[in-house]
This record gives sequence, C-alpha cells and structure tokens, in this order.
Amino acid sequence: MNASAEILLVDDEPTLQRAMAPLLRSQGFGVRIAGTGRAAIDVFEQQHPDLVILDLGLPDMPGNEVCRIMRARANTPILVLSARGEEKDNVAALDAGADDYVTKPFGPDELLARIRAALRRGLEGGRRGQIVRGDFVVDFDRRRVYRHDTEIYLTPKEFDLFALLARQAGRVLTHRTISRTLWGPQFTDQAEHVRVLVGQLRKKIEPDPARPRFLLTEPWVGYRFADAE
Repeated sequence: MNASAEILLVDDEPTLQRAMAPLLRSQGFGVRIAGTGRAAIDVFEQQHPDLVILDLGLPDMPGNEVCRIMRARANTPILVLSARGEEKDNVAALDAGADDYVTKPFGPDELLARIRAALRRGLEGGRRGQIVRGDFVVDFDRRRVYRHDTEIYLTPKEFDLFALLARQAGRVLTHRTISRTLWGPQFTDQAEHVRVLVGQLRKKIEPDPARPRFLLTEPWVGYRFADAE
C-alpha cells in the first residue's frame, strides 16, 4: 500500500470528518477535506490527490455529478460513501465513474481495505502484458488465462469478461458497465446476457460454481472479482 498517498475526503458531516481524518493520517496518508462538491472539485484540480473518498449526500450538488466531473478530468480512484439501502445511488455512482463504494455504517478495516485495493488499481491502470490474480495469470497480449500454468480455455467473450473483472479486482462493475464494455454503448441493458456469461465463466474457473470464490455477485448492482490481499 502506498502509505504516503494523498487522499481527498469529501463530506459535509463534521462527525465523520473527525472520525475518518485521524484514522487515515494514522496509516500515513495525507488528508485534505472538502465539505461541498464545488470545493472538492477545486481541490481535486489544484492538488491532484491520489484517491478521493466521496460522500454522495453533499449540500450543494449531487455526489454523482461530482464523480462524473472528476472522472472526466483524471483516472484518480474514487471511493464513494452511501447510506444503507441506496442501491440505485450506488449503481449511478459506479456508472458515473466511481471505482467502488462503502455503505454506512462501515468499520475502519473495511474502509482501509477498499482504499488499498483502489490504490493498487490506480498503480496498475493502463498496463498490458500479464497480471496475476491469486492462482490466475491473465495474458492480455495472447488473450489467455492460466491457473497454475494450466490454460483455462475460454470463449472470446468469456475472456473479455474475465479480463475486465480481473484487471479491476476488488472493484464493483455494474451490469450496465459490463454490457457497454463487452457489447458496445448501444447495449447498456443486457443484464440477462451478463448473468448467462457469468454463469458460463464460473463453471470454468470456480471449484464450486454454486458458491463462487472469485467472481462475486453484488446483489442488484453487478459483479466483483475477489481482491486477494
């Protein structure tokens, strides 16, 4: 983990600011705080943080709009905070470009794990060649997947799905994002196609497809490739 990373915390609740800022600093992170969306965008453009923690309930503008503006200007990892039961907000934030979300209330261990995963993805962003995810090796140039040096034979679309999720291990990808990436921008509502493809892929990579260890479902949202520490 890059313990010297600069984190921009965007939240208008003083109680949460007082709880989170010392926690992050205790882990070696630099912390900047913004209480509004406009202030967050200004700090983002001027300071170029390594990661953004963004609450969706801001007083001056929707958090999803803040996320969309930041994503249009940089590939900085964005971790959103949402209230329990707000699945639609989580999906909208992910579609706006967020990397992941944490549902309130959350524990410090969960938050720090999400931060570590997001920072790793930021460091890996744009790399080709090969990546290793636990027992798996993904060869992007040859479009092949191996487990313990044994190739797993995947169809082209199965490889595309595996590679998409594995490259961003730990990040939730919505049905819409997966559909758009695999089939094109005109096919954003192919949730059933995604579910079928996930089922096919699980049969090839999971020891027990009924109890997946690697390709995990986020109910009502999408899928996540397990992020092995």
